[in-house]
Amino acid sequence: MEDNDKYESIPPDQKTAQETPDASSPEQQERETFKQELEHLKKEYDGLYDRLLRKQAEFENYKKRIDREKSEFMQFASSELMKELLNAMDSFDLALRNAAADGAGGEDRLRGFELIYKQLQDTLARFGLKPIEAKGKKFDPNYHQAVSTQASDKMEENTVIEEMRKGYTLNGRLLRPAMVSVAVKEEKVG
Repeated sequence: MEDNDKYESIPPDQKTAQETPDASSPEQQERETFKQELEHLKKEYDGLYDRLLRKQAEFENYKKRIDREKSEFMQFASSELMKELLNAMDSFDLALRNAAADGAGGEDRLRGFELIYKQLQDTLARFGLKPIEAKGKKFDPNYHQAVSTQASDKMEENTVIEEMRKGYTLNGRLLRPAMVSVAVKEEKVG
């Protein structure tokens, strides 16, 4: 009976290594490889998706920047034209002053000049040109260019006494500073 004891049945939960699938079996290896590939693909997908989101955000920012630059370009593209037209306005301004000094004989001519001048100003204003108010204002080097000083006890020091040439802004940016004469105290004039 001892020989029979050798061949006793082994309970199913205690099978030998030969009877159970080995960790290194081809099926198990294939599962592990598949899991690793799946993990790798998921990481790659997450990375690509993250890059896609970043590129979309960059593209949206790029479009906004281009729109902003295009808008600014459109606003200020006419600045050279405006500068050239300012010379004509200066001539009109001078002609108006001289016509006013001529007296009553030139009233019709003066009125014609005034109408043309007003029309030109209105046209330029529609495109964003705005004159800088200078006379009687405090001197501001950002908007005024002092070309002379005048002694004055009637005006506060550093106040614009006279405007020789008008200054202008275009859509809020300085296009040309006003050429002005500035008041100083009597003892500072030399």
